[in-house]
Amino acid sequence: MIETTPSLIVFLIPLAYSPGPGNLFFAAAGARFGLGATLPALAGYHVATWVVTLAAGLGLAAAAGAAPGLFTALRWAGVAYVLWLALGFLLAAAGAGPEGQGGDARPAGFGSGALLLVLNPKAYVIIALMFSQFLPVGQEAGHGAAVLWITTVFTLNNLVAFTVWSLAGDRLAAHFRDSGSARRLNTFFGVLLAGVAFWLAAI
Repeated sequence: MIETTPSLIVFLIPLAYSPGPGNLFFAAAGARFGLGATLPALAGYHVATWVVTLAAGLGLAAAAGAAPGLFTALRWAGVAYVLWLALGFLLAAAGAGPEGQGGDARPAGFGSGALLLVLNPKAYVIIALMFSQFLPVGQEAGHGAAVLWITTVFTLNNLVAFTVWSLAGDRLAAHFRDSGSARRLNTFFGVLLAGVAFWLAAI
């Protein structure tokens, strides 16, 4: 598996760094609360990434294939959750304080980060595609080790990408510290997340 790792990373980089529900949320969270306050949600998202990816590689995908309605339900739950996140930013824009914090708004915690991954249908598509391309076929003896390696590389690559998105949001917010600019930034991320939700509903 180690010899195919460079190809796996090349495959994952555009998927991890392109806009999606996860990285756009963390960019918005970084802009609103700063990188430090976003770290618990980042940890939750990527612990969940590792657990879900490992389970998928070990056979969860086959089980889900036997119940196609499960993925549909998950997709709509994800759409609703991303819309809820978008609403939070739009409400903050309507009542932003001096630094755009939105009154009693608090940064997302570990559980919220984990829930974002669980309800992110883009993540499941990427996981299935990744295993279909990089999991060795016909090597049952090494199947578990290969799944573990791919899962870990995937999770670490995502962690770096999402940290970069969070840091970019944090740096962007440094230029929008007055209340009017903070409202515009929250509106921008709220509309962007709403757009992602509608895109998820359409695919």
